[in-house]
Amino acid sequence: MASELCKTISEAKLERHKNLFLNYRNLHHFPLELLKDEGLQYLERLYMKRNSLTTLVRQPLYCNVYCLYLHSNNIVVVPEAIGSLVKLQFLDLSDNALEIVCPEIGRLRSLRHLRLANNQLKYLPAEVGDLRELQTLDISTNRLITLPERLHMCLSLQYLTADRNHLWYVPRHLCQLPSLNELSMAGNRLAFLPLDLGRSRELQYVYVDNNIHLKGLPSYLYNKVIGCSGCGSPIQVSEVKLLSFSSGQLTVFLPAEVKSIGTETDHVLPLQELAMRTLYNTYYRFLKDLNFLTPISLPKSLLELLHCPLGHCHRCSQPMFTIVYPKLFPLRETPMAGLHQG
Repeated sequence: MASELCKTISEAKLERHKNLFLNYRNLHHFPLELLKDEGLQYLERLYMKRNSLTTLVRQPLYCNVYCLYLHSNNIVVVPEAIGSLVKLQFLDLSDNALEIVCPEIGRLRSLRHLRLANNQLKYLPAEVGDLRELQTLDISTNRLITLPERLHMCLSLQYLTADRNHLWYVPRHLCQLPSLNELSMAGNRLAFLPLDLGRSRELQYVYVDNNIHLKGLPSYLYNKVIGCSGCGSPIQVSEVKLLSFSSGQLTVFLPAEVKSIGTETDHVLPLQELAMRTLYNTYYRFLKDLNFLTPISLPKSLLELLHCPLGHCHRCSQPMFTIVYPKLFPLRETPMAGLHQG
């Protein structure tokens, strides 16, 4: 693995790559000895998802990077050095072990997309409000009790996702966000909502389901889209066996979503996507072994896809096999636009 890593980085230096893919490398630390040399000044996107990193480099050596993908590692602290990445536009630290985000994150004045879902955060620094270009903020599945009051200063914020936290209220200042289009605060402890919430014409989607203490909605929300959120979050399934198909010794029960098809406007995942997720959950999460499956039970192409999904949902962390980017991160805004179909 070490020699393969050296080869990958050496090629990136020699050929002046703009993208460097270091996903699934079982890295426990940043390869400083490789990143510090000349040749990576052209690097724009650094992918280090699904590794075992425990910390970020305290003196970043990739200052020209504007996309940094660190999804699914073991990082505990976002250090002060993060403020040096002044060109950074996209930062994904979802599915880590984050307990602290340093105030210096407010220096990332070019940041547009910040994903901190599935961590251990109890608070966010007030300096998040200094991110005037921020369009997407995902802080779902943490331990947040409150949101920063200065969050209303993020004048470009369009999508705010704070599902599955411990939030008791929605700061009234959030009603002043001029660009906010979608607010998702499902699965919290909300008891009431600000009376002004929904007054803005820009705010069209509000998700506050699974807040058991919430007794009513402000009148301004009556003409908005209210409902459930998430793309792969677990749903309640009855004890009745679901439809299934069998091949030899392999039996796969079709996911419950197959029975949940409603109107033509409902978003329903492709059957192949649902079946692949079920296989992955059954054999990897529970048995920790995908080698049980053979080319006899599945085509080789599908077996390879099970071992290495195309991506993971930023909300529920479910693997994605036919859909690369979820709704809140449109494909057209990514460097992969045109390469995949969702």
